[in-house]
Amino acid sequence: MTFAQTTAIEGLGEIADRYDAFLIDQFGVLRDGLGPYPGAAETLVKLKDAGKRIIILSNSGKRSAENDRRLVDLGFVAGSWDWFLTSGEVAWQILRREGAGAAGGRRKCLLISRDGDVSPLTGLDLERTESGADADFVLLAASEGDVQPLSHYEALLAPAARRGVPCLCTNPDKVMLTKEGTAFGAGRIAELYEELGGTVRWIGKPFADIYASALDFLGQPDSTRVCAIGDSIEHDIAGAANAGLHAVLVTTGILERASDEERRRLFAEHGASPDFILPKFTW
Repeated sequence: MTFAQTTAIEGLGEIADRYDAFLIDQFGVLRDGLGPYPGAAETLVKLKDAGKRIIILSNSGKRSAENDRRLVDLGFVAGSWDWFLTSGEVAWQILRREGAGAAGGRRKCLLISRDGDVSPLTGLDLERTESGADADFVLLAASEGDVQPLSHYEALLAPAARRGVPCLCTNPDKVMLTKEGTAFGAGRIAELYEELGGTVRWIGKPFADIYASALDFLGQPDSTRVCAIGDSIEHDIAGAANAGLHAVLVTTGILERASDEERRRLFAEHGASPDFILPKFTW
């Protein structure tokens, strides 16, 4: 099926020679909430063996090194990508560069994460608080939408939003993949914060900071020789378009059950369509 300027392909081997570098999404392309997709690790190796530079580009609130280790633990071959870049890493670097501390004492941060993870704050001069009532800012790194209702986050965040406390969202995904299926992601919680009257700074796909970091790592290549691969039109495809990159939409992940008509509607809604559409991440 072809959508406007989108061409269907059966494997990455058909287009690999067109590009020097690939920015590849993690969840929905390489793996889901249960584990790696069949053949994904082998395809990543083939792409690397073809001489391509590869960045795993993920809207994860965790830092890069932790995600890198986890991918190897899941069975992916170490060295089959050049860098695992997360939105959490970009945000951590921004906080460090801008200075997390404030005159008059350490700022208090309300961290919203998953499974008790505090790594987004490690190494930063911040004091963690459990309350939105005394927080100086909110760091929204992950969602537990598979175990907590949205009302839980509303009660936690409303006091901060009423006080005009700024929020940094380091995972813009509004839908996440879990072992049980899909659930609302950190991006939906950030939307809720805005609905409550708060302000949010978004870090990650489709926003510019993460693409600037990726392209800087690659040495500012010709953008037409860089291809992004993802399963989200809102994040991966729109983000690639904003950065002037080519893109492949993989129809696993959050759009696995979407019809052709639904995908066309999303292309129009987000003002971006992929150059290629691929059933799954295979060579």
